[in-house]
Amino acid sequence: MPTVNLELQKNGTMSKAKEKSAKKRVAEDDDDQLPIFDKDVTEKDDVEESDVDLSDSEESVFSGLEDSGSDSDDDEEDGEDDEDGDDEDEDDGYAIISNENMKECDNAETSIEPTAPESNTSKSRDGKSLSKEKRKLKGQGLASEDGGETRLTSTFQNLTTAGLGDEYEHDTSDEEDIRNTVGNIPMDWYKDYPHIGYDLDGKKIFKPIRNKDELDEFLDKMENPDYWRTVHDKTTASDIRLTDEQIDLVHRLQKGQFGDVNVNEFEPSIDFFTNEVMIHPVTNRPQDKRSFIPSLIEKEKVSKMVHAIKMGWIKPRKPKDTTPKYYDLWAQEDHNAILGRHKMHVPAPKMRLPGHEESYNPPPEYLLTEEERLAWEQQDPEYRKLPFLPQRYACLRAVPAFSRFIHERFERCLDLYLCPRQRKMRVNVDPEALIPKLPKPKDLQPFPTTMSLVYRGHTSLVRSISASPTGQWLASGSDDCTVRIWEVNTGRCLKTLEVGGAVKCVAWNPNPAICLVAICFDSTVLLLNPSLGDRLVSSSTDQLISSYEPPEEDKEQEVVWALSEGPEHDKGHRLTLTHPKPVKQLAWHGKGDYLSSVMPANSSSLQVLIHQVSRRRTQNPFRRNKGLVQCVSFHPVRPYFFVATQRYVRVYNLIKQELTKKLTANCKWISSMAIHPGGDNLICGSYDCRLAWFDLDLSTKPYKMLRHHKKALRGVAYHKHYPLFASGADDGTVIVCHGMVYNDLLQNPLIVPVKVLKGHQVTHDLGVLDVTFHPTQPWVFSSGSDSTVRLFT
Repeated sequence: MPTVNLELQKNGTMSKAKEKSAKKRVAEDDDDQLPIFDKDVTEKDDVEESDVDLSDSEESVFSGLEDSGSDSDDDEEDGEDDEDGDDEDEDDGYAIISNENMKECDNAETSIEPTAPESNTSKSRDGKSLSKEKRKLKGQGLASEDGGETRLTSTFQNLTTAGLGDEYEHDTSDEEDIRNTVGNIPMDWYKDYPHIGYDLDGKKIFKPIRNKDELDEFLDKMENPDYWRTVHDKTTASDIRLTDEQIDLVHRLQKGQFGDVNVNEFEPSIDFFTNEVMIHPVTNRPQDKRSFIPSLIEKEKVSKMVHAIKMGWIKPRKPKDTTPKYYDLWAQEDHNAILGRHKMHVPAPKMRLPGHEESYNPPPEYLLTEEERLAWEQQDPEYRKLPFLPQRYACLRAVPAFSRFIHERFERCLDLYLCPRQRKMRVNVDPEALIPKLPKPKDLQPFPTTMSLVYRGHTSLVRSISASPTGQWLASGSDDCTVRIWEVNTGRCLKTLEVGGAVKCVAWNPNPAICLVAICFDSTVLLLNPSLGDRLVSSSTDQLISSYEPPEEDKEQEVVWALSEGPEHDKGHRLTLTHPKPVKQLAWHGKGDYLSSVMPANSSSLQVLIHQVSRRRTQNPFRRNKGLVQCVSFHPVRPYFFVATQRYVRVYNLIKQELTKKLTANCKWISSMAIHPGGDNLICGSYDCRLAWFDLDLSTKPYKMLRHHKKALRGVAYHKHYPLFASGADDGTVIVCHGMVYNDLLQNPLIVPVKVLKGHQVTHDLGVLDVTFHPTQPWVFSSGSDSTVRLFT
């Protein structure tokens, strides 16, 4: 049997040499066909040398396979050297192993006669792999132990049995499937071709005739019993049926177990290094001389330590300090630090000293009577003089809190003891520095300071006032259904006109060349000519109204225009405009020809109308109104129209007929609105005590919110020439503010409240209802619910 082994080894070396010579031949002669495709030669060789030797062609086939694997050329050379040297180096143990292997090989030969060439090739491969296994095991040192022999024999038996037969049937490598030789490329490169790569003979591997569609898949799933164990291989475009062993392997891997069934994961570990102490030293070299002589360096260290002990720098046995240590939270603080500099003293809060009413037995004059007790209970807690009711007890123990007194004292002490002591930096800020630096009111004069005149005559609350453009006359409308016209300087009532309802608004035409006053009550708007002042102006006004010629085609309008005649004309009535709904507010355009009226109504498109007096024409500028309209106003210079609803102010361009801006007032309900004569600023008063100043160039949100009034604002007004604006509210006061607007766009407006004007009596929870400025002087008029109009100068 040893001879056979030698023969096998020789065959291995011979085959290597043959393989090299075959490669040379291929390089020299390109025209010759590769021996892989030479079938006739291989067939002859099969017949001649079926026992042991391999033909060149077969050897080259397997050499090609070996090259296609992962082994490098260096490994092959090593393998050759090992094969040559194995015969000399191997021990008796290895001889036994090889003999046993040869027996196994003989048995395998007898069992697999028909496929002689395959068995021969596998033998030659086994020879190589066997030598490699030996080399590995030799390196690990396993073969030297007694138990190693049996283990090695079993390993090689497994190797030899696995190596027989078709090596692709039992492919244990981790490499890709070698049957498809296209390599590791995307398989969709072959999607337009009928084949999918090439096999070992260089022939095309054709795809299946027809790919399965979803219906075939479903039928296959229903009818094929092996469907669950079939896997589609993309590289060969074929379905592979997994064997039971492969499925078992997959299940084991999914459970996290070892792939090999025979592996025992609980094998006892081998101690390569023993834990027993060796008796003999590792070396038998005699010890150095220096190991017996004391070290000079150590001597120097010891002498230094002795000197330090003598000098008292080192105290060898310091007695232990048994006194308890308390950690002081701020003992280690740096005095120069910020926290260290500021003083720790926090004064206790000053409590009011207890009086007689706090006594358990107070004097009788401190005890409340029944009426006082009821009044005390009805009062709000914040308005009560005492937060408790004085009561009398016979003795201190009868006081209800006595039983818990000691317990509460203890809890209080506990709180003080356990309270977290945190030091916070106190910001030393001068309170004056927090107040914004505003100019003094004295520097902002002139502005109205004192009440000069009271215009008395109305018998009910005066809702609206308006001054003439010359500043000579003042018109006021009241709930007593009268309109009175006053001389400003004397307070004399020049005219009293009775109308058919409570007057909601009066508005004097701002054009000095036209003498007209607009009055609204119920659903009627009256245009009056008071016939005061320059007679030329009043006569030209009458001429303007009478010169109107009606158009040929009379269009239907929302408002009925009527010319006053007879006794009404003598009273001053010139035009009557009958509206479909009650009118609340009127506003003139600066030129004096257009008049706007407001009829607030929910979900109505007819809330705002614009009338042209010269043509007696009315138009509704809005198809629909968003929200409940409160008041409207014309821009003093540009063709803009301001409409204030409950929460927003919308700015419309009348020429382009579009919305240009929507201002958010940040208040619940807007009550009044006024536009700065420059046209770039706007103020809104609201029923929730706020006054919002808008800078139209800056933002759609208020530039400033002023909360000076305690109750709802009813009227706001700008002065035409002076930097002043005023607001009147239900608290009976008029607050005058300095509001300077600069031409420099980078400088924000200066808003300073300068004076609170008082004088009106609050009646029925209503105070000042309207304010307006004198057109030329820094005077302000206010009308109130106390039936008076007052002038502050």
